[in-house]
Amino acid sequence: MDDISQLTETLFADTPKGSLYHYTTLSGLLGIVQSRKLWASDIRYMNDSAELRHSADLIRSEVQERISRKQGRPDLLGRFVDWVSHRITNGHLLFGASFRSHGNLLSQWRGYSTHGKGVSLGFAAEYITTCAEVQHFQIGKCIYEPARQKRLIGQVLDALEVLVERQLTGQESRERLFAVYGQVFDQIETDLLRIAAILKHPSFREEKEWRIVSPVYTGGAGRTILFREANAMLVPYVEFDLVPEGHGPPQLDHVYVGPSPNSNISVNSVQMFLSRNDIIPSRGIEYCQIPYRLR
Repeated sequence: MDDISQLTETLFADTPKGSLYHYTTLSGLLGIVQSRKLWASDIRYMNDSAELRHSADLIRSEVQERISRKQGRPDLLGRFVDWVSHRITNGHLLFGASFRSHGNLLSQWRGYSTHGKGVSLGFAAEYITTCAEVQHFQIGKCIYEPARQKRLIGQVLDALEVLVERQLTGQESRERLFAVYGQVFDQIETDLLRIAAILKHPSFREEKEWRIVSPVYTGGAGRTILFREANAMLVPYVEFDLVPEGHGPPQLDHVYVGPSPNSNISVNSVQMFLSRNDIIPSRGIEYCQIPYRLR
């Protein structure tokens, strides 16, 4: 295992506790309960394609600092930035779905549910972790702190240079040197994607997000990739099974009903729907208590 693989394993070693909430619409609730699945989207298409760009920006900034300090191999670092920029839109696929430690945030009601038609589905963290393990997904805690992100990208670049140095003899031609760079870039792409999947802009820190991420899809045989319409484009996704063993309904721990002009009957209808599908959240169903406002 190389240094970057070890770094990735460490990042995904945190274990969530308590409840993990998935914000969705009432239509999403119907689909999740009836299909017993969540949609895990290609991370390139999450938050309007900003997810991987943030990691690319962090890499570019750190590379510029190193080159200005005359630290490392400038040709390696420059080619790495170019490679990352290209692979953001043309590289391997990684799919993810988002959960929050806090199930009742106004920002999330605004961002992840149609106005007046939102629910926040709470699952026991152990339950989601078990579902993830059965399907070879990993679960990671998103990182928002700028200092930690900078340090992490620095570790990635250090490991990159070590991997390159291990393959060089000092007698390489320019063509051979660039070929080695390309081989190392390909070698680390899978781990780099996993790291990028949990680096989020500091402005989102309120979310306290945990993210389940799929195995990296490199083409060929594997999990079926589906597509849905969203934001004037088609979004690739895979299904994350909430009942991977195939028995019974999804197990909900708690449910919030989002801001609604009809709070009492909205809560009642969600409760009735879940009950009809043999789902009784162990900690109940409650209204969010956030006043409904017309937009």
